[in-house]
Parts: sequence; C-alpha cells; structure tokens
Amino acid sequence: MSSAEHIAKDQASPDGARPPSRLRQLAAASIGNAVEWYDWYAYSFLAVYFAGQIFPEGAGNSLVPLLSTFAVFAVGFFMRPVGGLLMGAVADRRGRRTALTLTILLMGGGSLLVALTPTYAATGVLAPLILVVARLVQGLSVGGEFAASTTFLVESAGPGRRGLFSSFQYVSTTAGQLLASGTAALLAALLTEQQMGEWGWRVAFLVGALLSLLGLWIRRGAQETRSSEQQAADRPGIFEALRRHPRQSLLICGITAGGTIAYYTWTTYLPTYAQVNAGFDKGDSLTVGTLSLAFFALLQPLGGMLSDRIGRKPLLLGFSLGFAVLAVPLLHLVSDSFASLLLVQCAGMVLLTGYTAIAAAVNAEVFPARVRAAGIGFPYSLTVALFGGTAPYVGTWFKQAGHADLFPWYVSALCLVSFLVYLTLPETSRQKLEK
Repeated sequence: MSSAEHIAKDQASPDGARPPSRLRQLAAASIGNAVEWYDWYAYSFLAVYFAGQIFPEGAGNSLVPLLSTFAVFAVGFFMRPVGGLLMGAVADRRGRRTALTLTILLMGGGSLLVALTPTYAATGVLAPLILVVARLVQGLSVGGEFAASTTFLVESAGPGRRGLFSSFQYVSTTAGQLLASGTAALLAALLTEQQMGEWGWRVAFLVGALLSLLGLWIRRGAQETRSSEQQAADRPGIFEALRRHPRQSLLICGITAGGTIAYYTWTTYLPTYAQVNAGFDKGDSLTVGTLSLAFFALLQPLGGMLSDRIGRKPLLLGFSLGFAVLAVPLLHLVSDSFASLLLVQCAGMVLLTGYTAIAAAVNAEVFPARVRAAGIGFPYSLTVALFGGTAPYVGTWFKQAGHADLFPWYVSALCLVSFLVYLTLPETSRQKLEK
C-alpha cells in the first residue's frame, strides 16, 4: 500500500462517529503550518538585506547590524515557550482547532508589522523596537503552532502511521522555509542589491501576511481530534503538565537539544555561515539552501515510514551520533565552492531526517492526551529558544570574537547530549496512543 493510501485510509473514531478524511486533516495542519513557517523563516533569509536599514553600524564593524538582527531573531525564540504554554493550554482546554486558528492569525499580524517597520534613519530607536514587537508576536505564534499542530497531526493518524503523519510536521515546515528561501532568491535575482536593501525585503513579508489569510481559510475545514470524553472532562490547568509530569518535561528538553541546534544550523544559518566564514556569494548561498531544502522535504516521509517499521529509537540514535561525529568535519568543508556547500548541506539533511521526521510522534508519545499540547509546547519551545534560536547569533558571535572554529564543536557537543538521552528512551512506535 502506498503512503498516500495509508494516509487516506479511514479508521473508526474513538467516539463512534464518522471520522474526518485523513487527507483533509493532513492538509489543514500542513498547509497552515507551511504558511506559518514561511513568515518565520523569511526573516532569517532576508536579514542580510535589511540589517543595515534597521540597525546602525557600530565602531566601524560591519557585523554589528547583522549581529543585532540575529539577536532579535533569538528574542523571538524566547517568546516561543510562552506561546507553547499558552497556546498549548488553549489546545488542551478549548481544542486543537481553536489553537491552530489563533496561531496563524498572530503570525500574519507579525509578518505585516515586519513589512511596515520603518528604517532607523527615519525613526531612530523606534525602528528596532517595532521589529522586536513583531518578532515577539511571531514567537508567540510559532511556539503555539508546534504544540497544536504536532498534537493534531499525530492524533489524526491511523494505527501504525504516526511516524508517517509526524513527518509532515517538517515536510510543511520545510515547504514554508523553501517558499521563503525561493522568494528571497527570486527577489535577489530580479532586484539589485540596493533595491533589496531599500524595499525589496518588505515584499516578502507582505506576501507572508496574505498567505496567512489563505492558511486561515484552509484550517476552517479541520475537525477536532480531542475525544468527546476529553471535551466533557474538567479542563486542565495551565501548569498541570509541568506539575504532574516533570520527568516527561525534562525528557522533551533532552530529546530536542541536539535536534534543534542541528536543524537551525543546517537549514537556517548555514548560508550565512558560508557567507561570513568562506566569502560565499549571497545569491548562490540562497540557491544552495533552496536546493537542499527541497531534498530535505522529500526525505521526511521516508524517515517517518521507516520509523513505523523499525521504531523511533534507531533513527534518533543514528541522527545524534552522526552529528556528534561529523558536525565538525562537515562544517570545516564549507568553502566558497558551490558544490562543497551543497554537499555539506545535503549530507547534514540526511542525518537530520532521523530526528525531524519523527520528532512530532516522539514528543506526542511522551504525554497523555489531557495535557499533550501544553506538555509538548513549553519544554520543546524553551529548548529551541535556548539552543536553536540562538544558533545564528552564537555562530556570528564566535566569528566576531575570532573563534569561528568553536561553533562546529558546540553543535557536536549538544548532539552528543541528546544521544545519551536517546539511549534511555523506551520504544513507543508499537504502543497505542491515548486519545
């Protein structure tokens, strides 16, 4: 049976009612998630163009605007735990669909605010303040999006298909990132660098705001995945998952640490890393990023289906050990050669699939349904904020401090930590998911 047939095959719902179409549920989660992540990633791909517009250079150091822009990128990540907690609680108390509606509205509003951010020359310090507010709103949205969409996707899956459905979390995330990268590359090809710096980057954020309306319309067709028993039960408190399941919360942090640093290094920061450390051309680095992201998206369902057959643990161990050993030599291979960057990025994508394809399923299998969304959302988003969101800033800071060679070791060390955590995990792929 093909993967499409697996997805489309219906199963009686826990309430005895006619179940929603698997494909429709998958589309509602995936398309909306892709729009969310387009808005989020457009910032990182276009940072090199608008950094000088929003932040002034300091003491003649040309890296200061870029460093400041990535600092705001990290600030947005630190709002994600709040989003994970609040929107996760909404998903557990009011339903997954309600939370998914709220997150995409917030993301669209944040993207519009970025597009309308004035320059530093025009308004002074007000410009970076507006940018910070926009990223805080988007951080709140993204933190809640992962919690709600992860829970929604895995709960929509049929028996023995949680890994496959889980993989579409990063298929759609990558589709959004690919769309953001492709839009940035197209704008860079059509406009001069001066035009990109003056107004071209704003076009991408305006497109993101419009796409959010499309995602909102598509999500109207989603059906709630909470059982009627869950909906009738007393609503969980906002901190119930942390209070009653502290070990599981810490486990999510350990599961996520290596995955998030590897993910944001390879899918977001690597083009900038190549520009700053190897003098790679800006336009060519965006092209390499676009090609490798397309390759990465194709790998996700394969990884998900493989985990449904052989289990989650072998893939997690392969990912983490692979990066612990190979992160340093791979990043040292980055040069100003187009082929070398493409090879390094694609090699990392293969290893990374062992984590990304099944992260949603692994996280959802840790918590009971009553507090699943909030239980995943807060520790996951906190860990991403600490290690994923700071990756571009840390990498650029190491370069500015004259220790660029230390960043690959930083990535390797965090992946080794997660490897040790994965060794302790039980295999959950065959266990029934509590609805």
